[in-house]
Amino acid sequence: MFAPTFVQQYDDFIATPSGMSYRNVVVASNTDTAASAAQLGDRLVFDWSGYTIGYFGRPFQAKGGPQGGAFDKDLDYERIVLGSGKIVRGLEQALIGMRAGDVRQVIVPFGDLSYPQTKDPSHEAVGPKPSTFSGQRALNFVLDNPRLDRTLLFNVKVIRVDKPNASGGFTRG
Repeated sequence: MFAPTFVQQYDDFIATPSGMSYRNVVVASNTDTAASAAQLGDRLVFDWSGYTIGYFGRPFQAKGGPQGGAFDKDLDYERIVLGSGKIVRGLEQALIGMRAGDVRQVIVPFGDLSYPQTKDPSHEAVGPKPSTFSGQRALNFVLDNPRLDRTLLFNVKVIRVDKPNASGGFTRG
């Protein structure tokens, strides 16, 4: 699979050996960092938005749209167990080490770190899944078009880190 380097370079982002880049926007002032930092096996509750930065920065999951009346919806956070493989690998790597209250921007190049190239247009198998049909269409348009730069930008905010407990569940963080 051909995965060229980024068309744009971002000097304020930290590049990782895997190819994903990130920038800490907000670092929580939590003093108990060892206990609260997310690691493999932890359940993470987070909020996110996503953009196709390689294609005019088009959002495929955005917050802060029209509010009020029948169109208001409750905040619905994503929940994931780190290491489960249920979200994009680049985003999962970026979530490791984050704490409740942290906000991070993550650049995920197309390829092994991005959404898999399977016939899953609704992104049920590997998420995060855009919450609207138009968001799914925008994401699929970019991912299915080899003539475009398919680099993605995720903005993530960790709401809570739940640690596994001895009974096979999680202790709410």
